[in-house]
Amino acid sequence: MEKQTFKTLINAPREKVWKTLWGKNSYPSWTAAFTEGSHVETDWKKGSKAFFLDAKNEGMVSTIAENKPNEFMSIKHLGFVKNGIEDIDSEESRKWAGALENYKLTTVNGKTELTVEMDITDEYREMFMKTWPRALDRVKELAEKN
Repeated sequence: MEKQTFKTLINAPREKVWKTLWGKNSYPSWTAAFTEGSHVETDWKKGSKAFFLDAKNEGMVSTIAENKPNEFMSIKHLGFVKNGIEDIDSEESRKWAGALENYKLTTVNGKTELTVEMDITDEYREMFMKTWPRALDRVKELAEKN
C-alpha cells in the first residue's frame, strides 16, 4: 500500500468546505465521482462505524479515527460490505485493513486548502489517481457556490 496526496484550493471558508465534504446532501454529490449512488451511513463521531456504500449498498466498512471539525477527519478502513454483510476477514479485506483516508483543511490567503491523503493498494491506484481530482473539483464547485 502506498500513500497518495491530492490537493485543491477552494475560495470558501473552512466551515463551508467541511459542510460540503460531510453534509448529507453534498456528500453523495461529490463522491459520485467514485461511483454513482454513493452515500454514507455514519454519525461522523470519533470511534463510530462508517459504511461507504454505492447504489447497491456495497462498499467499505470503516471507523472514524479522528474528527476535528473544520480542520481534520481521519477514516480508518476495516474491510468491505458485500450483499449487506460486513467482510473484514477475507484476503481482499485484509489488504485494506488499517488503510487511512485523511482530510486536512488549512487556511491559505483567505482560501481553504483541502488536502486528502489516502493509503491505496496497487489494485486501485489507477482508479483513484483518475477519480480523486474529479471528486475534488466537485467539492470545490459545491463549496464555492453562494
